[in-house]
Amino acid sequence: MPAAEHYVASTSLPVSETDAFSYHDRPGALQRLIPPWESAIVERSDGSLAVGSEVVLKTSLFGVPLRWLARHTEYDPPQLFADTQVSGPFAQWDHRHSFSNGVANDAADNPSQTILQDHCVMKDAVTYRLPLGMIGKMMGGGLVKGKLESMFAYRHRVTRDDLQLLREYPFERPLNIAISGSTGLVGSALGHLVTLLGHSVTRLVRSPDPEDPDAIAPWSEGFDRESLQQVDAVVHLAGKPIGDSRWTAQSKKEMVSSRVVKTRELCDLLAGLENGPKTLICASATGYFGDRGDEVLDESSAPGDGFLPDLCVGWERACDSARAAGIRVVNTRFGIVLSPRGGALSQMLLPAKFCGGRLGSGDQWWSWIGLDDCIGAIYHALMRDDVSGPMNVVSPQPMTNKEFAATLGRVIRRPALMPAPAFALRMALGEMADALLLASARVTPDVLVDSGYRFRFTNLESQLSYLLGRESRESIE
Repeated sequence: MPAAEHYVASTSLPVSETDAFSYHDRPGALQRLIPPWESAIVERSDGSLAVGSEVVLKTSLFGVPLRWLARHTEYDPPQLFADTQVSGPFAQWDHRHSFSNGVANDAADNPSQTILQDHCVMKDAVTYRLPLGMIGKMMGGGLVKGKLESMFAYRHRVTRDDLQLLREYPFERPLNIAISGSTGLVGSALGHLVTLLGHSVTRLVRSPDPEDPDAIAPWSEGFDRESLQQVDAVVHLAGKPIGDSRWTAQSKKEMVSSRVVKTRELCDLLAGLENGPKTLICASATGYFGDRGDEVLDESSAPGDGFLPDLCVGWERACDSARAAGIRVVNTRFGIVLSPRGGALSQMLLPAKFCGGRLGSGDQWWSWIGLDDCIGAIYHALMRDDVSGPMNVVSPQPMTNKEFAATLGRVIRRPALMPAPAFALRMALGEMADALLLASARVTPDVLVDSGYRFRFTNLESQLSYLLGRESRESIE
């Protein structure tokens, strides 16, 4: 039997060991830290790091589905927890997570370096063996080391950047945040983030959910208005997806109903509460601006023309009753939210792997935002009482579609050679092609920048490298 392999990674975090341990000890930590390029999902979890608690991951190896059962073996807050593989892809897997106050790297060897009491070092130490003994080591050793490098680079960056929010937005008491669309791409990520930072989440759903008795169904008959009295803020993200299928008269009607009508009903309800939520973050989109060529668009720019701008205008105006009642309303105009788990990027990856290039002329401006900055911007809006009104949730560096395709090609090491002609896109997608793919919106995030939000990523190549597992450990330091 070959000797066990060892992998160690450590990172300085901007909080105490107690805060860092608490982040990992809350529900949803594992879901938050699974890299988005991995197919793994949490199938079952005891929701605890305590000794004996278990987690089952559903994943795959070279396309073969498998389950990974891990059991926690040590629990010593706030310094340590550990887990071991009971069954899964490795012959052995033992993982120790430790936290110690101070700073990382050469601090221990440099007496002149001050130890910061509000910082800590997070260390991951893995001991593992591959199956098939020496054959497994020879065939898969390099691949596994590379995957560990990518995985822990991602996990450490997410942890560090999430915990930086605790320093930037201190709070006296945790908030109870109600989220609609909580199972969607943005809503699920936001729910995990705010929970790990110490807040609580209440799901807003269309109809009562017997599997979640604490969920609130404000659009259902017999709704208990008192249940919203315990909520501090509402984040309203629910709505019929606009890019899932070709637009028809019926689908447009459903989009208006799910966004404008349902938002107005929710806001009328909130406005009528005597001691209801003080903050409403309501989704909107940069589709508000329509097709504007090279014009630079900020929050004060006028809306464009067409179905999508009209939809967004109605969506934002549906919040008027909440605004009139003194509720602080922020309309988050989302750009193209990037994640390989869903949305536009997940649909771009396959064509890009086959050398797909620009869409149409490629001169149209795309205003993008990484998923982590998207939920970070929402958290910023939740915690900053001086932010209200429209807020463009986009990177400060929009790119033309031609530049976007070339950048994605560089990251995945494929040339962006094969354009998709505009006429072909219109034949396949109809009106939706012009509104979502060929329209040009050069949008700037002035409200976010002016109110002090610190972006995790402003460079598209760095953002895509992070999302697709091409970021090295050195790049997070």
